[in-house]
Amino acid sequence: MRRRKVPAAKMQTEAAAGDEPSARDRLLAAAGELFYRQGIRSVGVDDIVARADVAKMSLYRSFPSKDGLAAAYLQAVDRRYWRWWDETVARHPGDPRAQLRALFRSLVRRTTRADWRGCPFTNAATEFPEPDHPARLVAEANKRELRRRLLDVVRAAGARRPALLADELLLLVEGAYVSGQTFGPDGPTAAAAEAADALIAAATQ
Repeated sequence: MRRRKVPAAKMQTEAAAGDEPSARDRLLAAAGELFYRQGIRSVGVDDIVARADVAKMSLYRSFPSKDGLAAAYLQAVDRRYWRWWDETVARHPGDPRAQLRALFRSLVRRTTRADWRGCPFTNAATEFPEPDHPARLVAEANKRELRRRLLDVVRAAGARRPALLADELLLLVEGAYVSGQTFGPDGPTAAAAEAADALIAAATQ
C-alpha cells in the first residue's frame, strides 16, 4: 500500500505541537530562573540540573561550561529585551518623543513589579568584573546597544546635544534598574518617566 505523503510544513507543525522541551531548553529555563533570583555565581551546576530534571551530562553536552550556560541565558534575555524595545517603539511610528515616553513608562512598570530583581545584564556585569568573561561580554554588548539605540531616537527627536541627552537617559534607565531592586515598588523608580520627560523637553525646546 502506497503511503500518503505528508507535507513537510505540516509534519513540522505537528512535531512542534507534540514535542516536549529539549534538555537544553529545560536547562536554559531552569538556569534563567535560578540565575535571576539568586545570582549566577551562587547557583551550582547541581542546582540547575535538579531544577531542569536532567542528567548532569546533558548540561555539558549542551553547553561548554557553566560560564557558557550563563552567556546563553543572557543571550536569550537579550533577544527578549530587544523584542520588547522593538514592539514598544513600533506602536508610535515616526514619533520619537512618543517612543521615548512609551519606553520609559514601560520601564517603570517593569522595574516596580514585586518580583523585580534588577537588570540581568547589570547584575552580570557586577558579578563578573573580568573583561573577557562570556557573561560580561553579553552584558556589555546589551548596554552598548542600548546606548546606541537611545542616541538614534534622541537624534530623531531633534535634541540639540543628542549624545549628552542619550547618556542622561541611559543613566536614568540604570538608576531605575538599581533603585527598583533596592527600594521596591514604592521607591523613586516611579519618577523615572517624568524625569525623562523633563530631560527630553529641555533638550529639544
